[in-house]
Amino acid sequence: MLTDNTTDRRLKVASRTGLDRTWNFTPMDATLVDSLARRSSVSPVVAQLLLKRGITQDDDIRRFLDAKLMDLRPPAQLPGLNAAVECIWQAIELGKETVVYGDYDADGMTATAILYGCLKLLGCKVSYHLPNRMDEGYGLHVESIEKLAARGKQLIITVDCGVASLEPAIRARELGLSLVITDHHRYGDSLPDADAIVHPALPGGDYPFSGLCGAGVAFKLAWALCQRHSGSVRVTDRLREFLMQALGLAAIGTVADVVPLVDENRIIVRNGLTSIQKFPSLGLRKLMDITKISEKSELGAEDIGFTLAPRLNAAGRLGQAQLGVELLVTEDESRATALATYIQELNENRNKLERSIHLAATKQLKEVHSLEDDPAIVLASPNWHPGVIGIVAGKLAEKHHRPVVLIALDKLGTKPGMGSARCPTAVNLHEAFQQCADLLVSGGGHAAAAGLKIEESNVAAFRAAFLEAVAEQSDSDPTRPTIDLDAEATLDQLDLATVTQIEKLSPFGMGNPRPMFCAMGLRIAEEPKLLGTSGKHFSVQLEQFGRTMRAVSFGQAEEWLPKLEKIGGPIDMVFRPVINEFRGYRKVEVHIVDWRPSSQELASEGGKCAIPAPHF
Repeated sequence: MLTDNTTDRRLKVASRTGLDRTWNFTPMDATLVDSLARRSSVSPVVAQLLLKRGITQDDDIRRFLDAKLMDLRPPAQLPGLNAAVECIWQAIELGKETVVYGDYDADGMTATAILYGCLKLLGCKVSYHLPNRMDEGYGLHVESIEKLAARGKQLIITVDCGVASLEPAIRARELGLSLVITDHHRYGDSLPDADAIVHPALPGGDYPFSGLCGAGVAFKLAWALCQRHSGSVRVTDRLREFLMQALGLAAIGTVADVVPLVDENRIIVRNGLTSIQKFPSLGLRKLMDITKISEKSELGAEDIGFTLAPRLNAAGRLGQAQLGVELLVTEDESRATALATYIQELNENRNKLERSIHLAATKQLKEVHSLEDDPAIVLASPNWHPGVIGIVAGKLAEKHHRPVVLIALDKLGTKPGMGSARCPTAVNLHEAFQQCADLLVSGGGHAAAAGLKIEESNVAAFRAAFLEAVAEQSDSDPTRPTIDLDAEATLDQLDLATVTQIEKLSPFGMGNPRPMFCAMGLRIAEEPKLLGTSGKHFSVQLEQFGRTMRAVSFGQAEEWLPKLEKIGGPIDMVFRPVINEFRGYRKVEVHIVDWRPSSQELASEGGKCAIPAPHF
């Protein structure tokens, strides 16, 4: 149990800073933790983490921990879905030439694969089309509508796009095409003139969860179409097998699109991870074999986020999104092998481009910005690949904790430059872009991620205007990031049983981050070792009160190792505990988030833990 003195000491910890981040830690009331643990039959560790997430009611706890498929809402409740089913069903019966029009990211690819696979299974004359990232850009386009009409297409079904495409919808109507839009993105003041629009946040609707991604919406539509074919809520065995495979694709899209892993998204990902292992498509299985995650006894959301999704996204970023969908739907084994191998090569090329752009952007940053004074970063070059700049912008934004815009200028100077923006703070990129609209050809997106097109001659003026817009939104110290801790722990508490209990809260991701802990007075037991061939990652053995544990750092070797070598004494550390599985052997290790030279007063107190001792 915590004492008042212990609580006071914890609050002092919250006021100190790590290398460049503030560590925030508010201890939980031990009485509340024990009460919830007894009431819900969970360990005190899980109870504390549930309280931190505001999940306290019995029904909410059950739904969160169980994440059963039966808790998914019936597809018919999704706004606009019934009208879409009727329109599509009529097209199937009449033999209309139908095309699924997707997007070039992993969410769009998986959504396309889900709906294409469903319609093909139901006997529809169906094909798919994804715009080229470099030539066409995101969304539904008038030119694409005209080309599809010229090829004899009669029904277009969008996935993961289209809800803001007013002009293309008008053109489709003029050409006599039927149009069904399924999307989850922000819409404008007016909706497109379509035969049906399926959107979880459609005006006038009352759907209780607006966080579905494009693949989640496509899955609901496929589910409803399978019900229509079966003539009942319960689908045939053949269609159920398809839907379980589609659930795995929806899980990939959900994690890849970084939507909150709560409510229905949590159910989709939790059950979809199992489906990926049990019912993978041929191409997906080949990709899992190449990346070796097929050897794991259990998949986590991180396997999607760090392994599968980046490879699909690499295909889209380098203009090969069509091949990403083909990988997911092909039934030809040799073709699946070839596609998986090629997409792996594309990912390696993307990695090389990313490293090159990162080096150039870091150099340019020092030349045009003052990190002490500027609340945002805007960089541009004609040598950057437009499909990769978003990744680099995200990494720079995380490192410097401020909005970052990277612009890939046209080498010939005849076309507008294409920019990607990322923001790790409370600044709303969409709103900031609106304030600079007179300097842009186009621009928009979400609060934390957005894109733009701009003439090269306007880049300098945009930089000044964007920095001013960000400054108006920023707080007094926008460049000092904070880390919110779940608890303090000693290494000997983090045994396999405890971390297995923590895994009950998975899948982890946006809206449900992997729990963050801190430990005090750790000593480096062995010299750090570099991991992999990039030289960016390292592992180190840490010791505390006689317990030694492996800690891993990703992407920080160059910055952190020289500093660690100079410390000589104990360190305090923020980390995420994980279970590492290798050749069937499972053990606990920690992933380092931040560290600092240890406070002697804390180290001498023995690093008391704010988690009640777990009982199993």
